[in-house]
Amino acid sequence: MALFDRREDDDSPLTLVGIQFADAFRAQEFLTAATRLASTGKLVLKDAVFVAADAEGKTVVRETVDPSPGRSALGGAMWTGLFGLLLGGPIGWIGGMAVGAGTGAVTAKVIDLGIPDEWVEWFRKAVHPESVILALLVTDLEEDALVAEAGRFSGAHLVYTNLDPAGLQRLEEALGETPTDAPAADSLPEAPHT
Repeated sequence: MALFDRREDDDSPLTLVGIQFADAFRAQEFLTAATRLASTGKLVLKDAVFVAADAEGKTVVRETVDPSPGRSALGGAMWTGLFGLLLGGPIGWIGGMAVGAGTGAVTAKVIDLGIPDEWVEWFRKAVHPESVILALLVTDLEEDALVAEAGRFSGAHLVYTNLDPAGLQRLEEALGETPTDAPAADSLPEAPHT
């Protein structure tokens, strides 16, 4: 998967893992476990996205990293407004806020800091009714630590990972999956071409 081969700032590979849970509480517990792994240096957590589906299949997405246009516009307005005030007085403050708000909103639309929107949409199509997928984008991964942590979440299902086949198998086994438990390949949407 070209998109997840390397980070821009170094040669560490990016790993995408999507695991489906029966409820949001188990998904949140797994994110807490991943955060603990990050705090001990076992991985670097770049992004986490929750994709939940209700009984009718309506999905809700909660991203942890990507900036929203409104939040980015407010932040941009505050910073450029402050610089404008320092450099141009009250008129500079007003002009700086206007420019900063526009720039912040556009930046949020253009720059995707975490899991790409194409993958978020893929997970929206893959999530089963009354369940939650937690998608993690990590780097500097100690695979053994992730596999050990996944062992505490038997009953969850691996939906996607770009780990090598051996890593995939170890993660599935840690979750307690057998080939018959795993989602059938033809039941999942086609992965994005990135």
